[in-house]
Amino acid sequence: MRSFLGRDILSLKHFERHEYMRIFQVAEELEPHARDRRNGDLLAHKTLVTAFYQPSTRTRLSTEAAMHRLGGHVVGFADPRMTRAGDFYQESIKDTVLMLEYYGDVIAMRHFQQGAPHEAAEWASVPVINCGDGWGEHPTQVLTDLFTIWRERYTLDGLHFLLVGDMRMRTMHSIGYAMSRFGISASFVAPPEMSLTEEFKQELRDLNLRFDEPETAEEVLADADVIYMEPVVQADYTRSRVEDGEEKGLTPPAYRVTREMLRDKAKTDAIVLHSLPRMDELPTDVDDTRHARYWYEAYNGVVVRMALLALVLGAVE
Repeated sequence: MRSFLGRDILSLKHFERHEYMRIFQVAEELEPHARDRRNGDLLAHKTLVTAFYQPSTRTRLSTEAAMHRLGGHVVGFADPRMTRAGDFYQESIKDTVLMLEYYGDVIAMRHFQQGAPHEAAEWASVPVINCGDGWGEHPTQVLTDLFTIWRERYTLDGLHFLLVGDMRMRTMHSIGYAMSRFGISASFVAPPEMSLTEEFKQELRDLNLRFDEPETAEEVLADADVIYMEPVVQADYTRSRVEDGEEKGLTPPAYRVTREMLRDKAKTDAIVLHSLPRMDELPTDVDDTRHARYWYEAYNGVVVRMALLALVLGAVE
């Protein structure tokens, strides 16, 4: 297995099955820090730099919390408008990263431009972790998703995933690659204008992923072990910020999963995941059902990111 030491985490496209398992194993070993709300000293002499060019709640704060839980330090920015990278000067990624690498030992970057973390990794001498790049990928979120499922089932093989939402989203790309490493089959449900591109479908076929594209979530709900949701009422991920007040639509019934649908059609042990935030595609009354796992999923974001930081910084091998 390739060592994680000093490694960039940019994409799941070339992640191997045993690499997922190693991350899950380390996450389980470190989980008591999050569960018991106590900080250790595993990364006491390391500093994380967060460079977030797009708004974030869960990804940024869970990455920073993971570093704190392991005794490390955090510096960075959450609003590029308060930096030279986002004001009049619009400093380039190259110039920004060549400075940031002196301020810490690993860089966690979210950017509205697809490929920006990859470009950062070309210039940085420290590891770069992709925390979401435009419509590209979101590897740490999907590692969190799969770890959540694995903790439920202690396997990923043989499961059927129902994925509902905007298939242009970075999470959908990363989870498509990840599913191909396991014996998972998938149903992708999206509005026609948000469906899988022909190019990405060919990639998934080349990776031997078995999938179909039903028209509605309801028609395949009974077959799903995992219901993986994202909004179809969506912000433009190629913009640094989309302010509230812009007109929002309503989610068509075909792309919603309700409490009643879960009661009448879902498997009793099916679980619902959502990276959040949600719109009306997942009503709040689903929160109280046995299927909801998105709050546990958010908790696991700290656990998985602890594992990634410990691995890329060499605190565990």
